[in-house]
Amino acid sequence: MRKFDTKVQHLKYKVLRETAREAWADRLHETALDIPKRIVPDKIPTMRCCVYKERAILADRVKMAIGGDKSNPNVIEVIDIACDECPMGGYDVTNACRGCLAHRCEDVCRFGAITFDKNYVAQIDKTKCKECGACAKVCPYSAILNFKRPCESACKIKAITMGDDKQAKIDNSKCISCGACVYQCPFGAITDKSFILNVIDMLKKSERKHYKVYAVVAPSISSQFRYAKLGQVISGLKALGFHTVIEAALGADMVAQAESKELTEKGFLMSSCCPAFVSYVEINFPELVQYISHNLSPMATIAKYVKEKDPTAKVVFIGPCTAKKAEVQKPEVGKYVDAAMTFEELQALFDSRDLEITELTEDVLDNASYFGRIFARSGGLSDAMAQGIKEQGLDFEFKPRACDGIEECRIALLQKSRGKLDANFIEGMACVGGCIGGAGCLTHGEKNKAEVDKYGMEAYEKSIRDAIALCSL
Repeated sequence: MRKFDTKVQHLKYKVLRETAREAWADRLHETALDIPKRIVPDKIPTMRCCVYKERAILADRVKMAIGGDKSNPNVIEVIDIACDECPMGGYDVTNACRGCLAHRCEDVCRFGAITFDKNYVAQIDKTKCKECGACAKVCPYSAILNFKRPCESACKIKAITMGDDKQAKIDNSKCISCGACVYQCPFGAITDKSFILNVIDMLKKSERKHYKVYAVVAPSISSQFRYAKLGQVISGLKALGFHTVIEAALGADMVAQAESKELTEKGFLMSSCCPAFVSYVEINFPELVQYISHNLSPMATIAKYVKEKDPTAKVVFIGPCTAKKAEVQKPEVGKYVDAAMTFEELQALFDSRDLEITELTEDVLDNASYFGRIFARSGGLSDAMAQGIKEQGLDFEFKPRACDGIEECRIALLQKSRGKLDANFIEGMACVGGCIGGAGCLTHGEKNKAEVDKYGMEAYEKSIRDAIALCSL
């Protein structure tokens, strides 16, 4: 079974795997420059114009694997040399243009960008075009189309533009680190920084310095690593050196209980679980920040619990989310979570140690409730909040608005800011589908939702209260 959706993911994985392999062996400083040639050993190019460019791009990918540009606070970066194959984009006239007499496109253009050649076919002067789209709207043949670059189309918050050098440019003041552009870029020119070396360092030092490294795994793990059983993935994590594997879903149970109570006390609330959604509110709707739940995310909540029980512990979050890497940089979260990595990076870690997890016996994952586990998909948090209100006997009419993707979040936030939202709770999920649609997933698809619900039904504890009561390390 294929482990990845795309060849871009597979290439990224190979760089991470080889970088991790050298880090385990304490020789990365000496061999980092050899990794590109190891991945592209022959003289015949397979991806670009020549092997030398392929290796140059791979060298930049190695840099991203070891933490990227330290002067750039964003966890998402553009590999400039890899971003040169996409057309510039913008509005263009297709061969559907019939050279009609009406010339509505010319008349509607306020910038004089449209003229006609000797064959009466419309032409757009890119130096004058403002990309307003007026011409495309009035063309009777729909002959004028807007050809956007995949990264621009993927970024629903308009944080990506084309720089002077015609390469993608990320506006850090707008970016919410959701990673939509990372997954959609067909050349892998936009990617997330990796902190996999920090994780390896923690694991290697744990025996010598006598501390334990805890892996906190997102509930969406149930829809990943489909070539193996979940229990084998847990065994693989322990084989890497993690002392214990804990469900972030247990933190979700804790959040659902606390957040449902907070909602009934305040009357209106917005979720704090998705860091990309929280960033979006902070950047675009600062007047609504007051309504964001004061609770930490499930990741940070369970990590805080771990460190309260074991102050010497190191905690590594593993999930589908690139924005979690940004969340860990926040002081209020970084004191509990030492590093965050994606499922893509976990696969690279397994293979860097030559661990064939399908051959391992199955271990058991610490249990959470059904409601904590379904946080992974859109609508799951709202279901858990309803359950939290019910279990605590709170007298409150719950009216949630589950937002599936950042565009739905924007609509709900606009309605709230204008006093037109018919809801008292906004569940904000930046990725379509929820966490199961995160950029750091190995695979994406409709089956993921069914896998998460199935995983939730396998929980021994059927109530949030029981899951929290039985929580122990």
